[in-house]
Amino acid sequence: MRIFSLFALVAILSVQTAPAQAPNTLTPAEKSAGWKLLFNGHDSTGWRSTRSNAFPASGWEVKDGLLAVTESGGEEGGNAGDIITTREYTNFELTVDFRITPGANSGIKYFVNLNDTPGHEGHGSNIGFEYQILDDARHPDAKLGKDGDRTIASLYDMIPAAANKPTHPIGEWNTARIVIRGTHGEHWLNGVKVVEYDRKTPAFRALVAGSKYHVYPGFGEADRGYILLQDHGFPVQFRNIKLRELP
Repeated sequence: MRIFSLFALVAILSVQTAPAQAPNTLTPAEKSAGWKLLFNGHDSTGWRSTRSNAFPASGWEVKDGLLAVTESGGEEGGNAGDIITTREYTNFELTVDFRITPGANSGIKYFVNLNDTPGHEGHGSNIGFEYQILDDARHPDAKLGKDGDRTIASLYDMIPAAANKPTHPIGEWNTARIVIRGTHGEHWLNGVKVVEYDRKTPAFRALVAGSKYHVYPGFGEADRGYILLQDHGFPVQFRNIKLRELP
């Protein structure tokens, strides 16, 4: 019995002291499952500005293993503008760790089409489906829209995230997960599914018609597009940006 207890104690201590996975890395199991890093933690490889083929010279920084938006007074796209992946994606599972500051606003967009001119007379953020990133308690956008469809983890301006979503406090890391299989989409926050939808259905097209996107012909119908991180002028940090393509 004593020998068994000793082995059990050693096993517990081994689990407790096992080193955490380093940020911006893949385990052998993740590699086998088809996961790839979209951010290597060292430079901007794989990302470019929506305004040129180069990464922004200011407004974004790669430092200490983080990809971060810098402060510019909260103007949408007013500093460097958004950044996008250097290629488009169709069916995928995407995970992103994000950490926001008080009052911050940002977003992870997908199915982004650069031919859709942003609002505000061509200025601002490019158009696409948006996983909202927001300080719900402080930013006024949380009170706009319908039924909370502009709060954190929502499908922005169309579907509100579940009311019981598990949001971590400002300054702590949250994990977004976006899953796209054909016309089916899901948003997850910290391991909990908070949004689910099916595109190209009468119900979804009605959501588009009642949203800010109704002015964009064919919005929600495309099956591929860029993934975008939004510059909304608030300091926001990203890491562990991982994607695997799905059949």
